[in-house]
Amino acid sequence: ELPALCCALWKYAPWCGHCKALAPEYAKAAGMLKSEGSEIRLGKVDATEETELAQEYGVRGYPTIKFFKGGEKGSPKEYSAGRQADDIVSWLKKRTGPAVATLAEVTKAESLIADNEVAVIGFFKDASSPGAQAYEKAAEAIDDIPFAMTSDDAVYSKFEVSKDSVVLFKKFDEGRNTFDGELTKENLLAFVKANQLPLVIEFTEQTAPKIFGGDIKSHILLFLPKAASDFQDKMDQFKKAAEGFKGRILFIFIDSDVDDNQRILEFFGLKKEECPAIRLITLEDEMTKYKPESDDITAESITEFCTKFTEGKLKPHLMSQDIPEDWDKTPVKVLVGKNFEEIAFDPTKNVFVEFYAPWCGHCKQLAPIWEKLGEKYKDSADTIVAKMDSTANEIEAVKVHSFPTLKFFPAGEDRKVIDYNGERTLEGFTKFLESGGKEGGAPAGDDDDDLDAEVRFS
Repeated sequence: ELPALCCALWKYAPWCGHCKALAPEYAKAAGMLKSEGSEIRLGKVDATEETELAQEYGVRGYPTIKFFKGGEKGSPKEYSAGRQADDIVSWLKKRTGPAVATLAEVTKAESLIADNEVAVIGFFKDASSPGAQAYEKAAEAIDDIPFAMTSDDAVYSKFEVSKDSVVLFKKFDEGRNTFDGELTKENLLAFVKANQLPLVIEFTEQTAPKIFGGDIKSHILLFLPKAASDFQDKMDQFKKAAEGFKGRILFIFIDSDVDDNQRILEFFGLKKEECPAIRLITLEDEMTKYKPESDDITAESITEFCTKFTEGKLKPHLMSQDIPEDWDKTPVKVLVGKNFEEIAFDPTKNVFVEFYAPWCGHCKQLAPIWEKLGEKYKDSADTIVAKMDSTANEIEAVKVHSFPTLKFFPAGEDRKVIDYNGERTLEGFTKFLESGGKEGGAPAGDDDDDLDAEVRFS
C-alpha cells in the first residue's frame, strides 16, 4: 500500500543489464532526496517475482519507473527522463513542485543555469500576461528541464535582456537560444525541443532515454571510432551538416569501438572494420533504415542524403545475407532476405518461420524445440519449418520488433500472415500447424507485446 505522498517505483529484472546500470544511480537519487528532507520516496519491485503487479501496471520491458502521487494508484506517470541521479531528482522535483520557479535575484538565476545542463528562463514583467501564461503551460508539459520566471531588473540586466522574452541556457553548442515568435504553448514547446539537445549527441547509456524519448523520430547515425586519426575532422563535417536539419533530424554519434555499442552496429548490419559509416533510421510505428549511396563523410554528402530523405526520395535499405548453399538441406530451412519472398509466400506451401537473434536467450531456449518441429515436418509435402536471423536480414512484408517472433504463412494466393501466440512447446506448435494456424494464432498485428520477448534496439 502506498503512503499518501509521492513515490517512484522502479520495476526491474535481476538479469537485466540496463537495470544493473541504473541501480547505483537510483540509490544515489534516493540518498539525495533524503538528505534534502524531501517527502519523495523511491522504491523498487522485482517484476520477475511480482508478475501480477507488473501486469497490472503494464510493464513491458526493463527497467520501468512509474511515479505515484498522493496515494493515487490508478494512473501513475511513466518516468521519461535520463538515467543519472541528477536526472531522476530533477524530474521528480518538477513533478512535485511548481512547474515554474520564481527568480527574484541574480544569484538564483546563476545557480539555476550552473546546476543544469539545460534551463529555461522566462523574462516577464507581468506574470499574468498572455505570454507568461503560455510559458507556464509549456513548462507544465516538459518534465526533464527546469523552467523559471523573473521580473527582476537586475536579472534582465545581467543576461542582457531588454524586453519580455524566453531564453534557453545550455552547456553546449552556442550556449543560449532566445525565442523569437508568437508566445504560444505550442511554439514554446517546439522552441525548447529543437534546442534542448546538442547538434550532435553521443549515444550512451545516459543519453539513450533522451534520444529515444524525444519528439524527433528521424535519426542519422555516424559510426566512428573515437581513436581514429581523422575523428575530429569527420565530427566537424557531421556537425556542420546538422545545422540545416535542427528540429527535424537528430544527429547521433556512436563510438564504434565501444563494446556496449556492438549490438547497435549489428542491428544496422555493420562490422567495426566497416566504420566510419552513416545510416539513417525512422522510429515511427515501423522502423525504417536508409543507407547513403556514397561512403563520403562530408557536410555536402550528408546534407544531400538528409535532403533526399526529407523530400521522400530515398528507398529503404533492407539487409540480407547471401543464400546459404545448404539452406534447404536441414529439417529447419534457413531463410534470408534474398529468398524469403519466394519461400514464405509460395502459394503451395504452409510456412512456419521463427525470426530470431543469435544473442537472444529466449531464442536459444526455443532452438531445440524448433529443431524437433522441423524434424517432425521434414518429409511433409506442404509444410515448411524455417528460421531467419532478423539481425542480418530484413523484409518489407514483416516487421520484427522482438525476439523470437513466430509467424505462419499459410498456403494460398492471398499472402496471409498469422502470428503465433500459443505455448512454445512441440505440442503447441503441432496443434497450431494441424489446425491451419487457428489454434494459438491471431491475425498479424493483433498480438500483444510479450514480456518474455527481447527487444531489438532501444
